[in-house]
Amino acid sequence: MNTTAQRISLWITPFFGGVLLIAVLAFPGFWPPMSPQLTAEQVAEFYRQNSTMIRFSMITLNLCAIMLVPFFMVIVVQMKRMATPSTVLAYSYLAAVSTGATMFAIADIFWLVAAFRPERDPQLTMLLNDFAWFVFVAPVGFVVVSNLILALAVWLDSRPEPVFARWVVVVNLVAAAAMTPAVGSVIVQSGPFAWDGVVSFWLRWGAFVVYLVLMFVAVHGAIRRQRAEETLPDKASAVVAS
Repeated sequence: MNTTAQRISLWITPFFGGVLLIAVLAFPGFWPPMSPQLTAEQVAEFYRQNSTMIRFSMITLNLCAIMLVPFFMVIVVQMKRMATPSTVLAYSYLAAVSTGATMFAIADIFWLVAAFRPERDPQLTMLLNDFAWFVFVAPVGFVVVSNLILALAVWLDSRPEPVFARWVVVVNLVAAAAMTPAVGSVIVQSGPFAWDGVVSFWLRWGAFVVYLVLMFVAVHGAIRRQRAEETLPDKASAVVAS
């Protein structure tokens, strides 16, 4: 199997990751995160004053976040190389990450809709804002399940030289544990578990960013090993032919 497409899919990730970072930094609602305790009028005023930057950042996120999908598809391809009893884990991982990406896109749309008509009834603007934050922070199930599936697949891989190093199991379990508490953001409006809190926002997204970096390293190593494995037969054939 030629690894060129995998390597391209891998190396576009840092580029689009950088673009996404710019979009995140440009969104005024993240610095600091908007409080769930803001009144409807305060929320509406935020959208009236920041509509341009909200549109820029959310359109950029909507266009570029999808470019992280090829990175996760490379993980699926590598999972199919594993010596596991079935490929069901690879397809389950594919379904989980695809659904998670869809939820992320929906959050962008809610922010854009709220900024589209900032003069509307403040109660409606606050409702759209609540939708956006809930969808952005709370639905961690898809991400956590994908972490657990990948950890299980790596653990079950019986190849003499596993596709992923065993430390990937730990990384996925720790990431799942760090992101799970964010589901509490749909219950409370203040404290560490609110959508702007230390646990639900900073720990949840900080863990995800660190996870992406570590998985980039792991995937890069897996592709390199795959390339080396597939080169050996060619070299052996060349030696025999000579």
